[in-house]
Amino acid sequence: MLRFRMALSQFTGGLYKGEIHNPLYGSKIKLKQTICAFTPSQFYLEGGIRKNIDKYFEGKLSTKLSVKERLDLCLQIGSECIKPEELETALLSNKLLISYDGFEPSGRMHIAQGFMKVFNTNTLAACGIGSVMWIADYYAMLNNKLNGNLTKIRIVGEYFIHVWKAAGMDTKFVKFLWASEEIERYNTNYWNLVMDISCSFNISRIKRCSQALGRVEGDDQPLAQLMYSAMQCADILYIGADICQLGVDQRKINMLAREYVEQKKLPVSPIIISHEMLPGLIEGQAKMSKSCADSAIFMEDSEEQVKSKIKKAFCPPCVADSNPCLAYFKQIVFPKYQTITVTRARDNGGDITFNSYREMERIYIEGKLHPMDLKNSLSTYLNQMLQPVRDYFKTNAEASKLVEIINSWK
Repeated sequence: MLRFRMALSQFTGGLYKGEIHNPLYGSKIKLKQTICAFTPSQFYLEGGIRKNIDKYFEGKLSTKLSVKERLDLCLQIGSECIKPEELETALLSNKLLISYDGFEPSGRMHIAQGFMKVFNTNTLAACGIGSVMWIADYYAMLNNKLNGNLTKIRIVGEYFIHVWKAAGMDTKFVKFLWASEEIERYNTNYWNLVMDISCSFNISRIKRCSQALGRVEGDDQPLAQLMYSAMQCADILYIGADICQLGVDQRKINMLAREYVEQKKLPVSPIIISHEMLPGLIEGQAKMSKSCADSAIFMEDSEEQVKSKIKKAFCPPCVADSNPCLAYFKQIVFPKYQTITVTRARDNGGDITFNSYREMERIYIEGKLHPMDLKNSLSTYLNQMLQPVRDYFKTNAEASKLVEIINSWK
């Protein structure tokens, strides 16, 4: 039997150095391979892509807001911020800060992906923070989206970018990166990091991230789903993100990145800002489902489709908890308009104006606002927000061609 002995002479700065001896032939293989080396002052991966990202944002990001104003705006984005004091310290440093968000190009885009990402990236830009949108085409392939066809996935990704432009995303302050391209560009560094993360946690810990993938924990999930968790964790470090700005459903994977940084005793961890998930329109749905057309408003929905879906939506009288219509006002409409007027018949009290979501919620709970009046107003505002998107896809030749191609697959 062949017996191989590996003598590691030293482990410094993420470099393994030594020799592999083959006792049968007496041959030696010298080792000097970077596993995962980090810069001394940050958790940026040496050989990662943060330097390229910094060049893109050079001279683009500036703000006259105070640190307190920037902190308050950043915290408004999310329902939860892990270690807000770390965010304040980062803002005080006056260094270029980068936020990470990612998405799988798969099928249609609902308004949570559409308007919430626009609002969040534009808010971060106002705070002087750049956003990296990680287009997770490899991940969509791992999840067998569009039957794992990378060409189709790429087309849908291009369509998504057009939707965000149409919806008002200020793309000067956003860097779109395709996972497949960036991983291939520096594949050795990336996969070394994925392997090191995989070696740093047991299977049980990785499985707990399955919820972030929309899957039930269990032994029957494909091996690719375990890879997915380690890869997404690696993305954060590979990009060199200062902030992870994702939904609360991604919290476990974001925390995995912080745990990895802690294990490696690195001085800085990614700051996690998690936003609420927009519930489905059907009773009992914690979040919208692309597979159920009536559970979500999609960015390409017509005016009549929006009205029909909202009319059928779950909206219990005098109840705010788990009320999707109120959630849409809170997370989609108020961030855009700040002041909302609900049109009502004079016999029903006449028009009523709200200057905050809390005011609307209080009046609704008190029974002073009828569900149908709330729904009618919601349809009106959503259609106002969607109209520029509809107009854009009618007038932009490239965007309309992408829609034509995608529709041909149905």
